[in-house]
Amino acid sequence: MDSQPSPSSGRFESSPSTSNNTPFLTKSISDASSSSPHSQSLASILNNPHAGKSDGFWWWSTSSSIPTPDFLPLSTLPKPGSETRVPDFQSYLSSISDPYARFHDIQQHARFESLEHQDDQNALVACLKEVPALYFKEDFELEDGSTFKAACPFRTTAENLVTQEKLSQYLDVVELHLVREISLRSNSFFEAQGQLEDLNSKIVQGCDRIRELKETIKLLDDNLVGSARKVQELNVQRSELISLQDKLNLILYVNQALSTLKLLVASADCAGALDVIDDLQHLLDGDELAGLHCFRHVRDQLAASIDSINSILSAEFMRISIHGAGNVDALSTSKFKVQKTISMNGEGHEVKLDEEDNYNLRDRLLPFVIGLLRTAKLPAVLRIYHDTLTADMKTAIKMAVEELLRVLGAQPMDSDFVAGERAVDADGGSSSLASRLRSLSPECFVHLLKAVFLIVQAHLAQASEVKRAIEWILCHLDGHYAADSVAAAIALGAAASETAHETVDQVNSSLQLSVQRNSSKVSSAHGNGNEGITSSTLSRNFRADVLRENAEAVFAACDAAHGRWAKILGVRSPIHPRLRLQEFLNIYNITQEFVTATEKIGGRLGYSIRGTLQSQAKAFIDFQHESRMAKMRAILDQENWAEIDVPDEFQTIVTSLFCSESETRELADEVSADIAPSSPKMVLGSDGSPTAEARLQKISQNAEHTDSTPRSESTAQSNETNSRERGKSSARLLFFRGVGYHMVNCGLILVKMLSECIEMNNSLPGLSSEVVHRVVEILKLFNTRTCQLVLGAGAMQVSGLKSITSKHLALSSQVISFTYTIIPELKRILFLKVPETRKGLLILEVDRVAQDYKVHRDEIHSKLVQIMRERLLVHLRGLPQIVESWNRPENTDTQPSQFARSITKEVGLLQRVLSRTLHELDVQAIFRQVAIIFHSQISEAFSHLDISSEHAKKRMYCDVQHILACIRSLPSDSKSNPPNWGQLDEFVAKNFGEEVGQ
Repeated sequence: MDSQPSPSSGRFESSPSTSNNTPFLTKSISDASSSSPHSQSLASILNNPHAGKSDGFWWWSTSSSIPTPDFLPLSTLPKPGSETRVPDFQSYLSSISDPYARFHDIQQHARFESLEHQDDQNALVACLKEVPALYFKEDFELEDGSTFKAACPFRTTAENLVTQEKLSQYLDVVELHLVREISLRSNSFFEAQGQLEDLNSKIVQGCDRIRELKETIKLLDDNLVGSARKVQELNVQRSELISLQDKLNLILYVNQALSTLKLLVASADCAGALDVIDDLQHLLDGDELAGLHCFRHVRDQLAASIDSINSILSAEFMRISIHGAGNVDALSTSKFKVQKTISMNGEGHEVKLDEEDNYNLRDRLLPFVIGLLRTAKLPAVLRIYHDTLTADMKTAIKMAVEELLRVLGAQPMDSDFVAGERAVDADGGSSSLASRLRSLSPECFVHLLKAVFLIVQAHLAQASEVKRAIEWILCHLDGHYAADSVAAAIALGAAASETAHETVDQVNSSLQLSVQRNSSKVSSAHGNGNEGITSSTLSRNFRADVLRENAEAVFAACDAAHGRWAKILGVRSPIHPRLRLQEFLNIYNITQEFVTATEKIGGRLGYSIRGTLQSQAKAFIDFQHESRMAKMRAILDQENWAEIDVPDEFQTIVTSLFCSESETRELADEVSADIAPSSPKMVLGSDGSPTAEARLQKISQNAEHTDSTPRSESTAQSNETNSRERGKSSARLLFFRGVGYHMVNCGLILVKMLSECIEMNNSLPGLSSEVVHRVVEILKLFNTRTCQLVLGAGAMQVSGLKSITSKHLALSSQVISFTYTIIPELKRILFLKVPETRKGLLILEVDRVAQDYKVHRDEIHSKLVQIMRERLLVHLRGLPQIVESWNRPENTDTQPSQFARSITKEVGLLQRVLSRTLHELDVQAIFRQVAIIFHSQISEAFSHLDISSEHAKKRMYCDVQHILACIRSLPSDSKSNPPNWGQLDEFVAKNFGEEVGQ
């Protein structure tokens, strides 16, 4: 069994620990060899080529033929009685030599197997088990005080001697293990040395061969290749000279380009300067100028030139875009100063540039827009334009207001507003702009708004044309000579913008950029088509960014104009609620027109100004409603409930608002004789019906006429006086749907208020639901207060009436009936503008008010019946005394008694009053109940009378017949024959049947 250690075994590799500690171990070994007498020379062992084969301690052969081991001779002193010698055991040794050899071989094989599984640190591990770890540290230095104290404490001499002895033992152990490791590697070392000697000889042979080849090549080179190589060298030299010449020409070109660039920038030739910058930038991006120290500042020079060009382009763009509207401001202001009025017919509000000006503006903007697109600065310039346009709009409005106030402040103002506005400005002084605005009359303020409108439209028209010009340049240049230039400029601007964004992103997040690069490397495997798509996407995004900033600038200008307009309105917010309806509508309408025009230009809704206008309109409605409520309370408290003639203006209001076209024609025929020549004439259409314009004109004329002076109250009072003077002349009624109504002063005032509310509802459609609420409150107040004053007899305390008569009740019923009749038509008109979401609740409120009016009217009618019943009961209380006089023999009178004459007289009086005032159906309903009461009460009273004589019976029959004649003459809707048949007729038939037959 011949098994030599493998060279690749771990035993032949140097351990790191061993190599690291080699100097220290070498030192220790050398020290130990010099101090210990038992030490061996390592050099002699390493240099002995037969040590592994001859010395059994260092190397054991694994050969199967192992010689018989030599045993040490026994002691020469034989034991007594024994003369045995070694040859005597020869037979025994020969018999066990083979088994022993196999045993030895197995033992050696197991040892080598265990060594193969150990690493190079086995020896040092064994040393560490015996030698303290302190001596194996890498930083072991006896010069170190702590190390020296740990290794050599030097307490006593005996301890020092023991320490030295231990050190010697440690050195022997380390040396022993090192020698063993070296012996395990000795064969491999000498084999390697032999291989190195063979390699050295081969290298020497190779060098000789190379030397011969060099000689051969040199000869070939001199004889064959020399001339060709010379030609090649000359060609290379020529190429290098040409490259040098090109580089010098490039340097000359760059130098001339830089000089030209300075001249172009100085002369404001931005397009040429950008072309030069593009060429130089292309050279810088390539490698032509790489390494040229003279051009190290070219990038900075180009950046400075680009900044200068951007400044020039931005300034020219601003000059063309904004400053062109300044002349329009001065022209509008001067025109206003001369005329001091601006028409509202639409002519003064259309500020547009003609077609030639639009073309000129586009041509002037085109080169600057292209230049800003090439430098990717157009979005930034548009943002500057956004701020500048906004500030210019605010400044123009402020200067125009200040200039116009100087003109308007010298004009006379209405006396009604001077006192109120002075009261408002008493604490703020009259020199401020706000106080001067508040001191303007409504008409002057409207003129100021019109002038501001013109100025704002001039600026917005200019901004709108600039916006359209930029959109045309970016999107609608198909077929134009500059279409290719714009497309190239957009592509360059998009690339430059993307490069700037990537630079910022790289500075902010390098990690995110690396991830994006990795993903782009992965996606690049799909092909190069994505580059075109990315370029197209960048151009599209860049164009969208420019268009967005362009639109934002115009919208910002509109928003600034809205803010200034809202501020002007806000200054006068305490005054506007106190204006007349038409005056407020003038301000409201011009503001609405302003909002509509500016929103059309800006493309978005102006929420701020709409909110301001809505809040002022609501304040106006609230103030007007409170004024009407207070006015209605005062009028109701002063009402004497006397009938008055209805003026033509109120009939016109009712006809225009509440009547249909057919009803209007019928009513015109009925009241044509009563209409005064001075009253407004109705404009009829082709079919004879009043046109919508005529109705609106009448409404506005009536509102202006009734608002100019408190004429309605004085008119009602004068009509009342005139009616008294005319005596029996019939009063002029208020007709609705062919039915005439007797009116009192407060009823006409209610009609006027309702017409104003309807006009307000039509003029302020956004607040229609608020108007409906106010109308409901006015109707509730009128109904409630009328009930308190008439039915509750409150008019006797507040109006000085001595009593509440049937005439008062009848007129109150007429007014309530008229109001109840027009409520459905009023609801229809008002709800035309109410949103569907709010109609449900408002309809319930209006229906509830209508029901209250119906109940009120029925209560008035019941009150009239109750009055007649109370009068009957009063007369019935005196009937027993009259019957007693009938039973006396001396009473020979055959006429109806005082009871019958009085009750029939009062019934006849009530019939005359009600028939003149109430409608026929109402009169019939009232007297039907009166007849029923008369039948029941009188028949019951007569049935309980004590009639003791024939004369008394005849007197009773006379009274009954007199009363029955009165009852049958009362208005009735019954179909009985005779009319108003009842219990009294049954009483007569029962008690006076024979007399009736005779």
